[in-house]
Amino acid sequence: MPKVTVDGQEIEVPAGATVLQACELAGKEIPRFCYHERLSIAGNCRMCLVEVKPGPPKPQASCALPATDGQEIRTDSEMVKKAREGVMEFLLINHPLDCPICDQGGECDLQDQSVAYGRGGSRYHESKRAVTAKNMGPLIKTIMTRCIHCTRCVRFSEEIAGVDEIGALYRGEDMQITTYLEQAAKHEMSANVIDLCPVGALTSRPYAYEARPWELKKTLSIDVSDAIGANIRLDSRGREVLRALPRVNDDVNEEWISDKARYQVDGLTRRRLDKVWVRKDGKLAQASWAEAFDAIAAVNPGASIAAVAGDLLDCETMFAAKALLKAAGSSLIESRQTGMDYDCANLAAINFNSTLAGIETADAVLIIGANLRWEAPLVNVRLRKAAKRGAKVFVVGPEWETTYPATFLGSDASALGNLPAELTDAFKAAERPAVILGAGGFAAGAHARALSLAHELGCVKDGWNGFNALHIAAARMGAVMLGFAQKGGIADLVAAKPKVLLALGADEVDFAKFDGSLKVYVGHHGDKGAHAADIILPASAFSEKAGTYVNTEGRVQMADKAVFAPGDAREDWTILRALADALGVTVAFENFDQLRAAMIAEVPALGEEGLADYGALAASVAGDTSPSGEIPSPIKDFYLTNPIARASVVMQQCSNELLGDALKEAAE
Repeated sequence: MPKVTVDGQEIEVPAGATVLQACELAGKEIPRFCYHERLSIAGNCRMCLVEVKPGPPKPQASCALPATDGQEIRTDSEMVKKAREGVMEFLLINHPLDCPICDQGGECDLQDQSVAYGRGGSRYHESKRAVTAKNMGPLIKTIMTRCIHCTRCVRFSEEIAGVDEIGALYRGEDMQITTYLEQAAKHEMSANVIDLCPVGALTSRPYAYEARPWELKKTLSIDVSDAIGANIRLDSRGREVLRALPRVNDDVNEEWISDKARYQVDGLTRRRLDKVWVRKDGKLAQASWAEAFDAIAAVNPGASIAAVAGDLLDCETMFAAKALLKAAGSSLIESRQTGMDYDCANLAAINFNSTLAGIETADAVLIIGANLRWEAPLVNVRLRKAAKRGAKVFVVGPEWETTYPATFLGSDASALGNLPAELTDAFKAAERPAVILGAGGFAAGAHARALSLAHELGCVKDGWNGFNALHIAAARMGAVMLGFAQKGGIADLVAAKPKVLLALGADEVDFAKFDGSLKVYVGHHGDKGAHAADIILPASAFSEKAGTYVNTEGRVQMADKAVFAPGDAREDWTILRALADALGVTVAFENFDQLRAAMIAEVPALGEEGLADYGALAASVAGDTSPSGEIPSPIKDFYLTNPIARASVVMQQCSNELLGDALKEAAE
């Protein structure tokens, strides 16, 4: 490991480190615009200049210079100060004085660094250049005159997202950053360039002119738009969530989130259920909480009560529902709304065992029934890294546009019984082979076959478990840990013909099958479940309650409450607690702390943040080992997969403009 001296302080740095990284290890702040830890080095902006000896007697770009033994680095010399002032002066030559109306104001790298490292004046008196705004779609607002050509957005699109849509045109003073053919950026991670942009050239179109950063309350939360559990920060003002931003967590989402996770939040204020409704004479009418509870109690369900958990639920709500049903003498609980009934006896057999970070190191991957770009964009980003390192990727299922080389083997599940030699040879040669079973694979009954393949292809060995189940519901793993999985799936609930069906934010259920039941919808949006309900009890969305979530790799994470629910809506657990009193049964909690304590007592893993231990992977599970038939695509529209997204104007616009026809206007 080389030793370098930074401003008189000798330190040891890892081999291959740059001078910039060496300076940061020494505790020195080095300004930069183009350099980013997760992107390739460009050396464009020259803001990170330092003085290095031995070397030429001029400032050098520290981001692109390797640290070598015996270097003397100065970050505070007069030469460095003057050089940085000169660079800043050049960067500001064409930059407009937009700060008062720029959405980047208050969190702008250019603002901060011009104050800290600029000279406070300009000697440039020529004409400024102007660049026209570019079309980057409904999510990204562009004011390209502000652009300083750091190329972070270009490198993100090419290297991380894998969609080569943004680039530079022309040279010198005429250089412009744009999407090719000026079309919208059409990938699922596009809005991350907004976070990467160090100036106000790329900002959030839906959030434009909404608020300044110092006006917002910041709350740590977990994304529920898919099963990855990306760490996010909700920024709210008053009772409204204005934006969601990613938090850094290298084990889960690094520092990226999908466009849906970022922009579905405007749906939190639209189509909300904020009153109690009871169906009378075939029509829903407003009612009081007491009337609704009396109507449920009047059915006198006894033990004939069932509960279906929706895809966005926290563990506490599901535990409260389970406690209510247990007190009533019922065990009719399920979370797989669409009818899947795969074997859940061995939790490791329905878990993403390689871990999200670990899948990057796989060197041969078989994907079964999963469109990763739509079901888990963050897993697709990880798998792209593996492919860039040489991993061979094979796909059984409907074709989709991958962002890396992949071989499609057919869309029928029978292809799993006749794998080509190319695949078997690749898996034999691989040190860390992996199988990823998606929701389409589960729906096609390929669970048992996928697990046996993982064992046959050598995916399970000492120090490596390459069998991975990729779910699409944020609540799935927590639900299964709490027992929300009947052996026969939701068909068991239908067969039991319960007098009362509790739909806990469950919008994907075929309610026609529960024709004779009193359908009670406990949820937050007027979506499919509310339309079918006999009684609607308004509940809290994920941003309006504290809760525990378990992602597809079995990682337990906690979210905090950001805002209060609207109108008469209440937190789900309080509704279930009140319903217990109405039904005359006793549950062992009176407040949220008691509820969480009771849940942890029953499932201790839910009390410890981090990866839960599911034990050894089973050798086999119940199910068909020779499945056949077309593997379905569980997601028809990436932007409209849950009630919050379906209520979101931004997500509807994305669906129309990026996936379907542009919004059609009525004829005059």
